[in-house]
Amino acid sequence: ISKIAFGRISNINLRRITQYGSIYSNAGFMGVPLTSALFGNSGVFFAVASLAGFNIFSWTHGVSLFKTGKKTTDRWQNFREIILNPNIVAIFVGLLFFVASFQLPGPANEVVKYISSINTPLSMIVIGNSLGNIKINRQLVDWHLWLALFFRNVLFPMIAIMVLQLLTISGVALYTTVLMAACPAAGLVVLFTLQAYGDTSPAVALMSLSTILSLVTIPLVFALMKI
Repeated sequence: ISKIAFGRISNINLRRITQYGSIYSNAGFMGVPLTSALFGNSGVFFAVASLAGFNIFSWTHGVSLFKTGKKTTDRWQNFREIILNPNIVAIFVGLLFFVASFQLPGPANEVVKYISSINTPLSMIVIGNSLGNIKINRQLVDWHLWLALFFRNVLFPMIAIMVLQLLTISGVALYTTVLMAACPAAGLVVLFTLQAYGDTSPAVALMSLSTILSLVTIPLVFALMKI
């Protein structure tokens, strides 16, 4: 859907931002803390499963969106960079630990717990800093960004609800997965734009506006789910 809607944008920077920003949510920084607060440990279990899938696609397909300017001869190098990305490596190491029922030694496990405990406040600080620095004007926020906002905050979460209900998923698993899908645009859109040497203003505007609007759209999505 995003490719059909934004694939013909002549400005490659705006095309990348709208495609990535409409598809990928801020599931890690915002979704997991919200899930933990609303649904407890049982919700976090399903949230982590959703987040693993998100990270795999974000650091493969998502990264590839920002490498469209590369020559065909660089495809193997791009593929290698994606596979060897620390985030992808960490995901597969974590999966191996889970499958093998391996537990870290006491001190190492405590360090991981301490780091995970500061994830929520740090993520809120990062998001708040981005919101504080953004300066939005009419030229910056064109209709493509507003369409991407609609896709990210409303349309795609509603599609997720329909798919999950068709699969007869209910309860905490349904609510958690929908919450992860209803989160605002991922902050990685700004990072990937920087790495592609693009103008980050549209990316910051998209992320910031999506975050602000999510205060209304997340409750709206859950209200519509109960109809």
